[in-house]
Amino acid sequence: MTPRKILKKVLKPEVEKDDKLRNYELILIIKPEIAEEKFDAALNSISQLVAKGEGTLNEMEKWGKRALAYPIGHFVEGNYVLTRFTLKPALCRELEASLQVSEDVLRYLLIRTE
Repeated sequence: MTPRKILKKVLKPEVEKDDKLRNYELILIIKPEIAEEKFDAALNSISQLVAKGEGTLNEMEKWGKRALAYPIGHFVEGNYVLTRFTLKPALCRELEASLQVSEDVLRYLLIRTE
């Protein structure tokens, strides 16, 4: 192997494609002042993304309004939602990107479960 090919391999390592479905849990804190229709639309967009990625939505628990541990902006409470689903790891980045730009989501936590 020539030094140029070695350098290319070091600089751009091959990324393995992981097409296996993995189990995930997503906890969302959504603004408390949001309208019920918009709240349901936000949750529906998550389920659509999971379905688009050939995953399955196993469970979606609405915990309701709860006090936050610390204020986020001017909010002292939020609507909590726990979601369990299976999804391909590549689509988790897309899910996180959509949650980051959403104005209705105060915080989220996405973890992979075994």
